[in-house]
Formats: sequence, C-alpha cells, structure tokens
Amino acid sequence: MASVFDDLDRKAVDVARVLAIDAVEKVGNGHPGTAMSLAPLAYLLYQKVMHVDPMDPQWLGRDRFILSAGHSSLTQYVQLYLGGLGLELEDLKALRTWGSQTPGHPEYGHTDHIEITTGPLGQGIASATGFAYAQRFERGLFDPTAAPGSSPFDHFIYVVAGDGDLQEGVSAEAASLAGHQELGNLIVFYDANQISIEGETDIAFSEDVSARYESYGWDVHTVDFGSQDNYSEDVDAVMAAISAAKKETGKPSLITIKTVIGWPAPTKQNTGKIHGSALGGDEVAGVKKVLGMNPEESFVVPTDVIEHTRGLRDRSSEHRAEWNQRFEAWQGANPEAAALLARLQAQELPDLESVLPSFEGVSSLSTRQASGDVINALASVLPEMWGGSADLAESNLTTIKGALSFAPKHHSTSDWKASPEGRVLHFGIREHAMGAILNGIALHGPTRPFAGTFLIFSDYMRPAVRLAALMGVPTIYVWTHDSIGLGEDGPTHQPVEQLATLRAIPGLDIVRPADAHETAWAWKTMMERHSNPAGIALTRQGVPVLERGEGEASRETLAHARHTAQGAYVLQEGSGDAPEVIVMATGSEVALALEARTGLEAAGISTRVVSVPCLEWFEEQSEAYRESVLPAAIQARVSVEAGLSLSWQRYVGDAGECVSLEHFGASADGNTLYREFGITSQAVIDAAHSSLARTRKA
Repeated sequence: MASVFDDLDRKAVDVARVLAIDAVEKVGNGHPGTAMSLAPLAYLLYQKVMHVDPMDPQWLGRDRFILSAGHSSLTQYVQLYLGGLGLELEDLKALRTWGSQTPGHPEYGHTDHIEITTGPLGQGIASATGFAYAQRFERGLFDPTAAPGSSPFDHFIYVVAGDGDLQEGVSAEAASLAGHQELGNLIVFYDANQISIEGETDIAFSEDVSARYESYGWDVHTVDFGSQDNYSEDVDAVMAAISAAKKETGKPSLITIKTVIGWPAPTKQNTGKIHGSALGGDEVAGVKKVLGMNPEESFVVPTDVIEHTRGLRDRSSEHRAEWNQRFEAWQGANPEAAALLARLQAQELPDLESVLPSFEGVSSLSTRQASGDVINALASVLPEMWGGSADLAESNLTTIKGALSFAPKHHSTSDWKASPEGRVLHFGIREHAMGAILNGIALHGPTRPFAGTFLIFSDYMRPAVRLAALMGVPTIYVWTHDSIGLGEDGPTHQPVEQLATLRAIPGLDIVRPADAHETAWAWKTMMERHSNPAGIALTRQGVPVLERGEGEASRETLAHARHTAQGAYVLQEGSGDAPEVIVMATGSEVALALEARTGLEAAGISTRVVSVPCLEWFEEQSEAYRESVLPAAIQARVSVEAGLSLSWQRYVGDAGECVSLEHFGASADGNTLYREFGITSQAVIDAAHSSLARTRKA
C-alpha cells in the first residue's frame, strides 16, 4: 500500500519546519520546537484530512481545527500559508510584531481560519468539547432524521494539545464530560513530547494518560515516532488512527503521538531550550544542513512545494461542490429548518417583547425566579436557545421546562429524560469546563447558549469568561445568589468582590437587575446583542416588583423597565425642578434607594433615583444621554451596592459617597446582614447628607 505522503509531501513538511525556525529566529522569540515536530501532523490534517475551504473561512460545512497548544502558533500559521488559507510569506516574517496577522497565540477574529483564541493551556481542548456539543445540537435542530454522515451538518472537530493542556484541570473536567456525552465527532491529538519550559515533564507529570482517558470513556490510540536515536515519523500510522477514530461514532478519540520536540535540531532537540526560545544561528544552520537546505538562506519556499500545497484550493473545491449539493437538497426538503438557519445566520430575532412575562399582581419575587420565568418565555419562541447549570438547576432556575436533557438516552434518570439533541445542559459540578464549553458552543454558532452557577463561583469560570470577552462571543452567564442577601451559607458563598472584579474585564457586560421587570428586559437585551458575553447577577431573596408607568420617570411614577437596555436610567425623579442629590443603585439595593428617597424628600431634599442595571451598556450611550441621567452639575451623589465600591468611584465623584461592603460577609439571615453591615436606607440617607454637606462647603 502506498504511503499517504509522497516525496513532495515530505519535502513540504521539511519546509514547514524551517519556516517555523526562521520566523522565530527573525523576531527573536517564540516557540519553534513543537512546530518542528508537529509539522507532519499539521500538514497531514490540512492537506489530506480536514474539509476546509481556503476561500471561505466561515463555510458552514467545514471541519473545525483547534490548536489548544496555542503557544505553538506556527504549527497552524505555516499550514495556513502553505494551503493558501489567508496568510502569505510576509505574514510569517512578521510573527509576533505590531499589526501582523500572526500574533504570539492564535486569535479569533484577527486571523482568518482561526476558530478560537487559545493561549491559556487547557482552554482550547475544553472549548473543543463545546464545539462538539454544538455540532450535535445543531444537527438535531436542523436535520435530525438524516443518516449518520449524510447531513450537511456533519463534520469533525480536530484538536492539537500538548502536555500542558492535559495537566490543566479544566481539560480533565471537559474530557470527563466529552466521554459522558459520547462525542464521536471530537478527535484530539496529544503531542506527548514530555518537555515543557522546565524541561522533562517527569519532574511533575507521570500519570498514565491513556488509562485516564480510557476511564473517561474515550477511544484511545498511540503512535510512537521513536527515540532520538531511532526516530521515524510514521504518518501512515497516524492516518490509520484518524480513520479508526472517525469510524468510532460513540466515543471521542485521543490519538497520542509520541514525538521528540524540536527534531531534527542537532543539540537542542528533546530539551526545554527549544520549547520557548529561538534556536540560535548555529543550531538553525545545523537543522538546515540535516534537511539538505542552504544554511545561509531564510524563508525559502521552493516553487514545486508551494504549487503543490496551494493545490489544496482545487482539492477542497471538489468536496465543497459535493457539500453544496447536499445543502441545497436539504434546503429544498426542509424549508422551515432552512428558514430558521437563515434567521440565525442573519442574527435576527422574532418579536420578544410580546412574550415577556408581565409579573402583573406580583408584589415580591427574587430576580432568579423572574429569570427562570423569562428563560422559559423566550425559549418558547427561540429554539436556538439552550442551557443549564453546574448542578444548580433548582437554585439557578435555568431549566427550560418540558425540554429534554442534552445527553445520550441511556443517561436518563428519574429526574431528567435525556436525548442526544436535548436543550437542557447538565455540567455537573464543573464550572471550569462549563465556561469553556459555553465558549465552544457560541464560537461554533449560530445557537445561543447560557449556563448558571452562584456568582461566587464565577471565580472558577474566570479564565473562560476572560477569553469570551477577548473574543467578543455572546455567551450568557446566569449568576445567582448575588450578595450577602443569600444569608446563612456564610462568607464562603457570599460574593463581595465579584461584581467589581468582573466589571474589570474589558468587553464583559455585568447586568444586575433591580426587579422582575428589569430582569425580563435585561434578558431581552442580552439576546438582542450578538457581541460581548454577559453575566446576569440575580438575587436569591425576594425583592419588590416595582409598580411602573409606561414611559419616562416622573416625581410620582417610576420609569418603564424597557430603559434597562440603556444600562442606567432615571427610575424616579425628585420633587424639585432639579435634583439636589442623585442616588444610584443596582439589584436588590434599588429598593433601598427608593426608600431613602422617601426619607430625603420628607426632609425637603429633591432626590433622583437612578437604576443602573449595567454600567457597560450605560457607557455605550451618547454623551448627551449620560449627561441627562447624571448631570455633571449635580455633584451630591450616592451609590449603593452590596459589594466593593471599586466600580462606583468615577460615578459618585470626589463629593460623592458609596454605601458598600468592603469586607467579607458572615453567616446569618440576609436581613440581619444588611442591617449589621450598614446596607440600609438610613445609611443611604446619611450618605446623601454627607455628600450634600461636602458640595455645599465646596
């Protein structure tokens, strides 16, 4: 049987190695070693295995490639160049420099054909599980009856991961879920070179990885390229493992490839020195001599090599044409599903306002309960909406009622009926993986995922949340038990710094609605936005459902909750022609602000109350609007939020006061904690008087 690689393929692989070396040498920093030893695998995937369209990075039918070992960005960049997928030789020469298309780690939205931003190890492989979730869910949504392998929505997710990825805990959580979900469309290549920055990984990593993944329920293969003294890059064995993995439809697959990092560098291969730094002139020359290349030349790509690799465009066009026929046949046979897909791709929504719960006649309700009602109302008209929680469904109230759970049928329990295409997600107690999987679902597109836990446990999710913000993907986090108001569970569960630290992440929208009405409009707004992740912080305890008018605020009437979309708005005006003091609040503390207004007005102080459900949305508004809500001339200001005051200093100004919580909580009922820690309407009144006194002295 002929080898999968001919002589020209092997020549192209050697060119790929040298291009990686040259790129790192030119900029003076980077990670050449893995790109050298993984060149055969990367070339095999892009040129022989994956279905891609070099001319269309967003092609719906493409296989997804995720370089979880993102530091080895040249593993992917060189193949994007060779295959004509948007990069040219000058881009490789510009590695890691200002304005280049080849940053230090692959970045989604920056370089074509990059599916996800990777860098923090473990996040790529964990998010790949989300990609695999999404592929299965979308197939069930659009083409549920097609025979396996026949649908235009069938494709594979290929991942390249290293020792560092498998050491990070998030990958273990995700791998457990991937095995449980029987994700046969997920194929991971583990580059087991056993070298990291500190050298040989045996100093800290000695487990049997294959046995671990077998215990997770994975299909496991191993290809050993041999030792330094007897090294042979057996791509035929790799291809055989890929073929076997693709046939295994009931398990995700791990293909371990035992490589020598930096092969064939004469003295630095198989050392930490080649992992994360340039080789140096002598070592570069040595590599080129071993490969039969001129050590005096850099960035040389023979004509026969680039003509051969750029032939990928013609080879890919044949599969794309065949896929187009299947897609057009699917469109004709499934007009309703095709219309749904077109709506989702256009990021259009049906009328959401008409389905929002009214909460008419309800005097008090926790915002988590209101959120649960809204989720179910929206889900009734948005089949693309799916989600769940990290084993907290009864607390987060994230369950779409009557919907099946997303899991193989045999995982059904007495509480949950499972289906491979279900809408209710169960992550178990795995917040780390939940955040990453949500990113993968959102990046795969075009559905809208959400998931919940307690706000305090957003800390477990933070790396994935930060990446979501960096990429601008519209994941939605349902974070309940948002303050000391949760009560008796005590300080370990009471978020104090979380709102402030989450607001510190650029591009992340933090939404803390005041009541059930704001909760409804907050959800509507989050669903209407298609850039930036959002976290909605919700109360455990009941809060007043405010009686509102139909329009703007007045002295007697509260503003309609539709103003939630503006981030901050005047909830109630003062009794005078102009306010003397402005009280700003979020969430459960808005009710305290309204109580304080009553007391201040009784003392003859015209008081404006501003509800601030989302500072990030407020900052997007025009300067004129922001001035209309918070006039610069009104310097007497008070903020009230049961958390750190860090978010509020710029809004209250030098003369303002913050009613906040600058320490950890305690174990007691919520009312007691608010009283004992001074988060009360009287504290707001006192702060207003202090601020007024300060402005009058000025």
